[in-house]
Amino acid sequence: MEEYAMKGGNPLVGEVEISGAKNAALPIIAASIMTDDTVYIDNIPDVSDIRTLLDCMKKLGVNEKKKDKHSVAINGSQIFTLVADQEDLRKIRGSYYLIGTLLGKYKEATVALPGGCDIGSRGIDQHIKGFKALGATIKIEHGSVIAKAEKLVGAHIYMDVVSVGATINVMMAAVLAEGQTIIENAAKEPHVVDLANFLNSMGANIKGAGTDVIRIKGVPTLHGTEYTIIPDQIEAGTFMFAAAATKGDVTVKNVIPKHLESITAKLIEMGCEVEEFDDAVRVVASKPLRTTHVKTLPYPGFPTDMQAVMAASLGLAKGISIVTESIFENRFRYVDELARMGADIKVEGNTAIITGVDQYTGASITAPDLRAGAALVIAGLSASGFTTVDNIQYIERGYENFHKKLQGLGAQIEKVETERDFKKFKLKIG
Repeated sequence: MEEYAMKGGNPLVGEVEISGAKNAALPIIAASIMTDDTVYIDNIPDVSDIRTLLDCMKKLGVNEKKKDKHSVAINGSQIFTLVADQEDLRKIRGSYYLIGTLLGKYKEATVALPGGCDIGSRGIDQHIKGFKALGATIKIEHGSVIAKAEKLVGAHIYMDVVSVGATINVMMAAVLAEGQTIIENAAKEPHVVDLANFLNSMGANIKGAGTDVIRIKGVPTLHGTEYTIIPDQIEAGTFMFAAAATKGDVTVKNVIPKHLESITAKLIEMGCEVEEFDDAVRVVASKPLRTTHVKTLPYPGFPTDMQAVMAASLGLAKGISIVTESIFENRFRYVDELARMGADIKVEGNTAIITGVDQYTGASITAPDLRAGAALVIAGLSASGFTTVDNIQYIERGYENFHKKLQGLGAQIEKVETERDFKKFKLKIG
Protein backbone atom coordinates (compact mmCIF):
# COMPACT_ATOMS: atom_id res chain seq x y z
CA MET A 1 0.00 0.00 0.00
CA GLU A 2 1.42 3.37 -0.97
CA GLU A 3 2.11 6.01 1.67
CA TYR A 4 3.88 9.33 1.93
CA ALA A 5 7.23 9.38 3.70
CA MET A 6 8.67 12.72 4.71
CA LYS A 7 11.27 14.43 6.85
CA GLY A 8 10.06 17.68 8.33
CA GLY A 9 11.77 20.85 9.39
CA ASN A 10 12.32 22.54 6.01
CA PRO A 11 10.42 25.79 5.35
CA LEU A 12 8.44 25.51 2.11
CA VAL A 13 9.70 28.14 -0.32
CA GLY A 14 8.87 28.89 -3.94
CA GLU A 15 5.92 28.89 -6.33
CA VAL A 16 3.18 26.32 -6.81
CA GLU A 17 0.60 26.09 -9.60
CA ILE A 18 -2.97 25.34 -8.50
CA SER A 19 -5.08 22.83 -10.45
CA GLY A 20 -8.71 23.15 -11.51
CA ALA A 21 -11.35 22.88 -8.80
CA LYS A 22 -12.44 19.27 -8.19
CA ASN A 23 -15.70 20.46 -6.62
CA ALA A 24 -16.54 22.41 -9.81
CA ALA A 25 -15.26 19.78 -12.22
CA LEU A 26 -17.49 16.97 -10.90
CA PRO A 27 -20.86 18.68 -11.57
CA ILE A 28 -19.62 20.31 -14.79
CA ILE A 29 -18.52 16.95 -16.19
CA ALA A 30 -21.86 15.43 -15.16
CA ALA A 31 -23.77 18.33 -16.76
CA SER A 32 -21.86 18.02 -20.03
CA ILE A 33 -24.13 15.13 -21.07
CA MET A 34 -27.27 17.34 -20.96
CA THR A 35 -26.75 18.16 -24.64
CA ASP A 36 -26.25 15.83 -27.61
CA ASP A 37 -23.49 18.14 -28.87
CA THR A 38 -19.84 17.74 -27.93
CA VAL A 39 -18.64 19.72 -24.92
CA TYR A 40 -14.98 20.65 -24.41
CA ILE A 41 -13.79 21.15 -20.83
CA ASP A 42 -10.35 22.46 -19.86
CA ASN A 43 -8.43 22.78 -16.55
CA ILE A 44 -9.76 19.48 -15.17
CA PRO A 45 -7.73 18.29 -12.17
CA ASP A 46 -6.09 14.89 -12.68
CA VAL A 47 -7.43 13.27 -9.49
CA SER A 48 -9.05 9.91 -8.79
CA ASP A 49 -12.59 11.25 -8.17
CA ILE A 50 -12.66 12.75 -11.69
CA ARG A 51 -11.29 9.57 -13.29
CA THR A 52 -13.92 7.48 -11.46
CA LEU A 53 -16.79 9.69 -12.65
CA LEU A 54 -15.57 9.69 -16.27
CA ASP A 55 -15.12 5.90 -16.25
CA CYS A 56 -18.64 5.38 -14.91
CA MET A 57 -20.12 7.79 -17.48
CA LYS A 58 -18.45 5.78 -20.26
CA LYS A 59 -20.44 2.76 -19.08
CA LEU A 60 -23.64 4.75 -19.74
CA GLY A 61 -22.59 5.20 -23.38
CA VAL A 62 -20.92 8.61 -22.98
CA ASN A 63 -18.13 9.21 -25.50
CA GLU A 64 -15.13 10.77 -23.79
CA LYS A 65 -11.85 11.73 -25.45
CA LYS A 66 -8.97 13.23 -23.52
CA LYS A 67 -6.85 15.78 -25.35
CA ASP A 68 -4.45 15.66 -22.40
CA LYS A 69 -4.82 14.89 -18.71
CA HIS A 70 -6.43 18.30 -18.07
CA SER A 71 -8.72 18.58 -21.14
CA VAL A 72 -11.59 16.38 -22.24
CA ALA A 73 -14.21 16.27 -25.00
CA ILE A 74 -17.51 14.72 -23.88
CA ASN A 75 -20.46 13.67 -26.04
CA GLY A 76 -23.65 12.35 -24.47
CA SER A 77 -25.66 11.64 -27.63
CA GLN A 78 -25.19 7.85 -27.47
CA ILE A 79 -26.31 7.19 -23.88
CA PHE A 80 -28.01 3.76 -23.86
CA THR A 81 -28.79 3.28 -20.16
CA LEU A 82 -30.06 5.59 -17.43
CA VAL A 83 -28.89 3.23 -14.68
CA ALA A 84 -25.64 4.38 -13.08
CA ASP A 85 -25.16 1.92 -10.24
CA GLN A 86 -21.55 0.81 -10.71
CA GLU A 87 -19.74 -0.03 -7.49
CA ASP A 88 -17.06 2.59 -8.21
CA LEU A 89 -19.70 5.36 -8.20
CA ARG A 90 -20.46 4.58 -4.56
CA LYS A 91 -16.93 5.67 -3.65
CA ILE A 92 -17.35 9.31 -4.70
CA ARG A 93 -19.64 12.03 -3.47
CA GLY A 94 -20.12 13.59 -6.89
CA SER A 95 -21.98 10.55 -8.24
CA TYR A 96 -25.30 12.07 -7.19
CA TYR A 97 -24.93 14.83 -9.78
CA LEU A 98 -25.89 12.25 -12.40
CA ILE A 99 -29.40 12.24 -10.89
CA GLY A 100 -29.93 15.91 -11.76
CA THR A 101 -28.41 15.64 -15.24
CA LEU A 102 -30.15 12.41 -16.32
CA LEU A 103 -33.47 13.45 -14.77
CA GLY A 104 -33.23 16.86 -16.45
CA LYS A 105 -32.45 15.46 -19.90
CA TYR A 106 -34.28 12.12 -19.96
CA LYS A 107 -36.82 12.53 -17.10
CA GLU A 108 -35.47 9.34 -15.54
CA ALA A 109 -32.41 8.23 -13.57
CA THR A 110 -31.25 5.37 -11.34
CA VAL A 111 -28.02 6.33 -9.57
CA ALA A 112 -26.06 4.61 -6.80
CA LEU A 113 -26.13 6.46 -3.49
CA PRO A 114 -22.81 8.24 -3.03
CA GLY A 115 -19.88 7.64 -0.70
CA GLY A 116 -16.77 9.80 -0.39
CA CYS A 117 -15.10 10.60 2.91
CA ASP A 118 -16.69 9.66 6.22
CA ILE A 119 -16.89 13.17 7.66
CA GLY A 120 -20.46 13.04 8.92
CA SER A 121 -24.04 12.92 7.78
CA ARG A 122 -24.51 14.19 4.26
CA GLY A 123 -28.06 13.11 3.48
CA ILE A 124 -29.74 13.90 0.20
CA ASP A 125 -33.08 14.98 1.65
CA GLN A 126 -32.78 18.50 0.18
CA HIS A 127 -31.97 17.03 -3.25
CA ILE A 128 -35.08 14.83 -3.05
CA LYS A 129 -37.22 17.76 -1.88
CA GLY A 130 -36.07 19.81 -4.89
CA PHE A 131 -36.63 17.03 -7.44
CA LYS A 132 -40.11 16.35 -6.05
CA ALA A 133 -40.96 20.05 -6.27
CA LEU A 134 -40.08 19.91 -9.98
CA GLY A 135 -42.51 17.00 -10.46
CA ALA A 136 -40.36 13.89 -10.06
CA THR A 137 -41.18 10.80 -8.02
CA ILE A 138 -38.24 9.51 -5.96
CA LYS A 139 -37.63 6.06 -4.49
CA ILE A 140 -34.55 4.62 -2.79
CA GLU A 141 -34.13 0.91 -3.46
CA HIS A 142 -31.13 -1.43 -3.21
CA GLY A 143 -28.78 1.44 -2.43
CA SER A 144 -29.77 3.52 -5.45
CA VAL A 145 -31.93 6.60 -6.01
CA ILE A 146 -34.64 6.03 -8.62
CA ALA A 147 -36.05 9.27 -10.05
CA LYS A 148 -38.80 9.53 -12.69
CA ALA A 149 -41.02 12.27 -14.09
CA GLU A 150 -43.60 12.60 -16.84
CA LYS A 151 -42.28 16.14 -17.21
CA LEU A 152 -40.41 18.64 -15.04
CA VAL A 153 -42.10 21.95 -14.25
CA GLY A 154 -40.45 24.95 -12.60
CA ALA A 155 -41.17 25.53 -8.92
CA HIS A 156 -40.36 27.81 -5.98
CA ILE A 157 -38.00 25.82 -3.74
CA TYR A 158 -36.76 26.91 -0.33
CA MET A 159 -33.77 24.91 0.92
CA ASP A 160 -34.17 24.10 4.63
CA VAL A 161 -30.39 24.20 5.03
CA VAL A 162 -27.71 25.64 2.78
CA SER A 163 -26.58 22.67 0.69
CA VAL A 164 -24.05 22.95 -2.11
CA GLY A 165 -24.90 19.52 -3.53
CA ALA A 166 -28.66 20.09 -3.49
CA THR A 167 -28.36 23.59 -5.00
CA ILE A 168 -26.25 22.18 -7.85
CA ASN A 169 -28.42 19.11 -8.44
CA VAL A 170 -31.73 21.00 -8.50
CA MET A 171 -30.21 23.73 -10.71
CA MET A 172 -29.14 21.11 -13.28
CA ALA A 173 -32.54 19.43 -13.35
CA ALA A 174 -34.34 22.79 -13.57
CA VAL A 175 -32.53 24.18 -16.63
CA LEU A 176 -34.56 21.91 -18.94
CA ALA A 177 -37.83 22.12 -16.93
CA GLU A 178 -40.85 24.04 -18.19
CA GLY A 179 -41.24 27.55 -16.76
CA GLN A 180 -39.33 29.28 -13.97
CA THR A 181 -37.61 27.76 -10.94
CA ILE A 182 -36.55 29.85 -7.95
CA ILE A 183 -34.12 28.33 -5.43
CA GLU A 184 -34.07 30.25 -2.13
CA ASN A 185 -31.43 29.81 0.59
CA ALA A 186 -29.15 28.58 -2.19
CA ALA A 187 -25.47 27.83 -1.65
CA LYS A 188 -23.12 30.60 -2.85
CA GLU A 189 -19.85 28.70 -3.26
CA PRO A 190 -17.58 29.52 -6.23
CA HIS A 191 -18.23 26.09 -7.77
CA VAL A 192 -21.99 26.76 -7.75
CA VAL A 193 -21.28 29.93 -9.75
CA ASP A 194 -18.89 28.05 -12.05
CA LEU A 195 -21.53 25.43 -12.86
CA ALA A 196 -24.12 28.16 -13.54
CA ASN A 197 -21.67 29.90 -15.89
CA PHE A 198 -21.01 26.58 -17.64
CA LEU A 199 -24.72 25.82 -18.09
CA ASN A 200 -25.35 29.37 -19.34
CA SER A 201 -22.57 28.88 -21.91
CA MET A 202 -24.62 25.86 -23.10
CA GLY A 203 -27.74 28.01 -23.53
CA ALA A 204 -29.30 27.79 -20.06
CA ASN A 205 -30.91 30.84 -18.45
CA ILE A 206 -29.66 31.07 -14.84
CA LYS A 207 -29.47 34.30 -12.87
CA GLY A 208 -28.41 34.98 -9.27
CA ALA A 209 -25.77 32.26 -8.83
CA GLY A 210 -23.47 33.44 -6.04
CA THR A 211 -26.41 34.95 -4.13
CA ASP A 212 -28.92 33.13 -1.94
CA VAL A 213 -31.68 33.33 -4.59
CA ILE A 214 -31.12 31.61 -7.96
CA ARG A 215 -33.67 32.10 -10.77
CA ILE A 216 -33.78 29.64 -13.64
CA LYS A 217 -35.92 29.95 -16.78
CA GLY A 218 -36.24 26.56 -18.42
CA VAL A 219 -35.06 26.18 -22.02
CA PRO A 220 -36.00 23.40 -24.50
CA THR A 221 -32.45 22.23 -25.26
CA LEU A 222 -28.80 22.92 -24.48
CA HIS A 223 -25.91 23.06 -26.97
CA GLY A 224 -22.19 22.34 -27.02
CA THR A 225 -19.61 24.66 -25.50
CA GLU A 226 -15.96 25.11 -24.58
CA TYR A 227 -15.31 25.89 -20.93
CA THR A 228 -12.40 26.31 -18.51
CA ILE A 229 -12.91 25.31 -14.87
CA ILE A 230 -11.99 27.72 -12.07
CA PRO A 231 -8.90 27.14 -9.89
CA ASP A 232 -9.30 25.06 -6.73
CA GLN A 233 -9.70 27.35 -3.70
CA ILE A 234 -9.22 24.41 -1.27
CA GLU A 235 -5.95 23.28 -2.86
CA ALA A 236 -4.80 26.91 -2.83
CA GLY A 237 -5.73 27.28 0.85
CA THR A 238 -3.90 24.05 1.68
CA PHE A 239 -0.63 25.38 0.27
CA MET A 240 -1.20 28.74 1.97
CA PHE A 241 -1.47 27.04 5.37
CA ALA A 242 1.48 24.79 4.48
CA ALA A 243 3.55 27.98 4.20
CA ALA A 244 2.30 29.08 7.64
CA ALA A 245 2.95 25.76 9.40
CA THR A 246 6.47 25.33 7.99
CA LYS A 247 7.52 29.00 8.46
CA GLY A 248 7.82 29.28 4.72
CA ASP A 249 7.38 31.71 1.83
CA VAL A 250 5.06 30.35 -0.86
CA THR A 251 3.48 32.01 -3.89
CA VAL A 252 0.30 30.21 -4.91
CA LYS A 253 -0.33 30.77 -8.63
CA ASN A 254 -3.41 30.38 -10.87
CA VAL A 255 -5.92 31.39 -8.20
CA ILE A 256 -8.81 33.83 -7.82
CA PRO A 257 -7.86 35.83 -4.68
CA LYS A 258 -11.50 36.80 -4.09
CA HIS A 259 -12.33 33.12 -3.44
CA LEU A 260 -9.62 32.98 -0.77
CA GLU A 261 -10.66 35.97 1.37
CA SER A 262 -11.77 34.03 4.46
CA ILE A 263 -8.54 31.98 4.37
CA THR A 264 -6.38 35.07 3.84
CA ALA A 265 -8.07 36.86 6.76
CA LYS A 266 -7.26 34.02 9.17
CA LEU A 267 -3.65 33.77 8.02
CA ILE A 268 -3.22 37.51 8.65
CA GLU A 269 -4.75 37.09 12.14
CA MET A 270 -2.18 34.33 12.74
CA GLY A 271 0.66 36.75 11.98
CA CYS A 272 1.45 35.81 8.36
CA GLU A 273 2.06 38.36 5.65
CA VAL A 274 -0.26 37.86 2.67
CA GLU A 275 0.31 39.66 -0.62
CA GLU A 276 -2.37 39.47 -3.33
CA PHE A 277 -1.80 39.73 -7.08
CA ASP A 278 -4.23 39.44 -10.01
CA ASP A 279 -4.05 35.65 -10.12
CA ALA A 280 -1.66 34.73 -7.29
CA VAL A 281 -1.27 35.01 -3.53
CA ARG A 282 2.01 35.02 -1.58
CA VAL A 283 2.13 33.86 2.05
CA VAL A 284 5.19 34.61 4.19
CA ALA A 285 5.41 33.19 7.72
CA SER A 286 8.55 34.82 9.11
CA LYS A 287 7.17 35.43 12.63
CA PRO A 288 5.87 33.02 15.30
CA LEU A 289 2.25 32.04 14.65
CA ARG A 290 -0.44 33.71 16.74
CA THR A 291 -3.61 32.06 18.02
CA THR A 292 -7.07 32.80 16.69
CA HIS A 293 -10.59 31.39 16.73
CA VAL A 294 -12.53 30.16 13.71
CA LYS A 295 -15.95 28.73 12.93
CA THR A 296 -16.65 26.93 9.66
CA LEU A 297 -19.57 28.35 7.71
CA PRO A 298 -21.03 28.17 4.19
CA TYR A 299 -19.30 30.45 1.66
CA PRO A 300 -18.23 33.23 2.02
CA GLY A 301 -17.44 31.96 5.53
CA PHE A 302 -14.41 29.86 6.43
CA PRO A 303 -14.61 26.56 4.47
CA THR A 304 -15.17 23.29 6.34
CA ASP A 305 -12.67 21.74 3.90
CA MET A 306 -9.98 24.00 5.38
CA GLN A 307 -10.73 23.23 9.03
CA ALA A 308 -8.25 20.37 9.53
CA VAL A 309 -5.41 22.21 7.76
CA MET A 310 -6.01 25.29 9.90
CA ALA A 311 -6.14 23.26 13.12
CA ALA A 312 -2.82 21.58 12.27
CA SER A 313 -1.28 25.04 11.79
CA LEU A 314 -2.84 26.49 14.97
CA GLY A 315 -1.36 23.56 16.91
CA LEU A 316 1.98 25.36 16.45
CA ALA A 317 0.75 28.80 17.63
CA LYS A 318 1.64 29.87 21.17
CA GLY A 319 -1.51 30.02 23.32
CA ILE A 320 -5.03 28.67 22.96
CA SER A 321 -7.14 28.63 19.78
CA ILE A 322 -10.71 27.43 19.35
CA VAL A 323 -11.99 25.81 16.15
CA THR A 324 -15.75 25.26 15.82
CA GLU A 325 -17.08 22.92 13.12
CA SER A 326 -20.65 23.82 12.13
CA ILE A 327 -21.01 21.81 8.90
CA PHE A 328 -20.00 18.15 9.44
CA GLU A 329 -19.90 16.30 12.75
CA ASN A 330 -17.02 13.90 12.00
CA ARG A 331 -14.46 16.47 10.91
CA PHE A 332 -12.21 15.95 13.98
CA ARG A 333 -11.15 12.38 13.25
CA TYR A 334 -7.59 13.58 12.57
CA VAL A 335 -7.10 14.81 16.16
CA ASP A 336 -5.89 11.44 17.49
CA GLU A 337 -3.34 11.27 14.68
CA LEU A 338 -2.06 14.78 15.42
CA ALA A 339 -1.79 13.80 19.10
CA ARG A 340 0.71 11.08 18.07
CA MET A 341 2.86 13.94 16.79
CA GLY A 342 2.62 15.84 20.06
CA ALA A 343 -0.35 18.13 19.38
CA ASP A 344 -2.44 19.24 22.36
CA ILE A 345 -6.05 19.28 21.13
CA LYS A 346 -9.18 18.54 23.14
CA VAL A 347 -12.48 18.00 21.34
CA GLU A 348 -15.76 18.85 23.04
CA GLY A 349 -18.75 18.24 20.76
CA ASN A 350 -18.25 20.32 17.62
CA THR A 351 -15.39 22.37 19.12
CA ALA A 352 -11.65 21.74 19.26
CA ILE A 353 -9.60 23.55 21.92
CA ILE A 354 -6.03 23.76 20.68
CA THR A 355 -3.11 24.57 22.97
CA GLY A 356 -0.08 25.33 20.86
CA VAL A 357 3.15 23.33 21.15
CA ASP A 358 6.66 24.37 20.09
CA GLN A 359 7.01 21.64 17.50
CA TYR A 360 5.45 18.41 16.26
CA THR A 361 7.53 15.23 16.19
CA GLY A 362 7.50 12.67 13.39
CA ALA A 363 5.27 9.60 13.70
CA SER A 364 3.46 6.92 11.67
CA ILE A 365 -0.04 8.24 11.09
CA THR A 366 -3.15 7.43 9.05
CA ALA A 367 -5.22 9.77 6.88
CA PRO A 368 -8.88 9.40 7.94
CA ASP A 369 -10.24 11.42 4.99
CA LEU A 370 -9.22 13.70 2.13
CA ARG A 371 -8.74 17.07 3.83
CA ALA A 372 -7.54 15.64 7.15
CA GLY A 373 -4.96 13.66 5.18
CA ALA A 374 -3.58 16.85 3.65
CA ALA A 375 -3.47 18.43 7.13
CA LEU A 376 -1.45 15.50 8.49
CA VAL A 377 1.06 15.80 5.62
CA ILE A 378 1.50 19.48 6.46
CA ALA A 379 1.98 18.59 10.14
CA GLY A 380 4.61 16.04 9.08
CA LEU A 381 6.46 18.63 7.00
CA SER A 382 6.62 20.97 9.99
CA ALA A 383 7.68 18.22 12.43
CA SER A 384 11.14 17.16 13.56
CA GLY A 385 12.18 13.75 12.27
CA PHE A 386 10.47 11.34 9.89
CA THR A 387 6.73 10.88 9.36
CA THR A 388 4.74 8.40 7.29
CA VAL A 389 1.11 8.97 6.27
CA ASP A 390 -0.86 6.01 4.95
CA ASN A 391 -4.33 5.76 3.37
CA ILE A 392 -3.11 8.33 0.85
CA GLN A 393 -5.78 7.19 -1.63
CA TYR A 394 -8.03 9.64 0.26
CA ILE A 395 -5.63 12.52 -0.39
CA GLU A 396 -5.29 11.63 -4.07
CA ARG A 397 -9.07 11.88 -4.47
CA GLY A 398 -8.72 15.66 -4.36
CA TYR A 399 -5.09 16.75 -4.78
CA GLU A 400 -3.21 16.40 -8.06
CA ASN A 401 0.47 15.43 -7.72
CA PHE A 402 0.38 16.54 -4.08
CA HIS A 403 3.79 15.20 -3.09
CA LYS A 404 5.43 16.42 -6.31
CA LYS A 405 4.09 19.94 -5.84
CA LEU A 406 5.43 19.88 -2.28
CA GLN A 407 8.80 18.63 -3.55
CA GLY A 408 8.84 21.67 -5.85
CA LEU A 409 8.69 23.86 -2.72
CA GLY A 410 11.63 22.07 -1.12
CA ALA A 411 9.75 19.46 0.90
CA GLN A 412 11.57 16.20 1.63
CA ILE A 413 8.69 13.90 0.74
CA GLU A 414 8.30 10.81 -1.41
CA LYS A 415 5.71 8.16 -2.16
CA VAL A 416 6.84 4.74 -0.87
CA GLU A 417 5.28 1.27 -1.02
CA THR A 418 7.34 -0.92 1.32
CA GLU A 419 9.36 -0.69 4.51
CA ARG A 420 12.42 -1.13 2.34
CA ASP A 421 11.44 1.93 0.27
CA PHE A 422 11.08 3.92 3.49
CA LYS A 423 14.54 2.85 4.70
CA LYS A 424 16.04 3.86 1.34
CA PHE A 425 14.31 7.24 1.66
CA LYS A 426 15.75 7.73 5.15
CA LEU A 427 19.22 6.84 3.96
CA LYS A 428 18.96 9.21 1.01
CA ILE A 429 17.66 12.12 3.10
CA GLY A 430 20.01 11.43 6.02
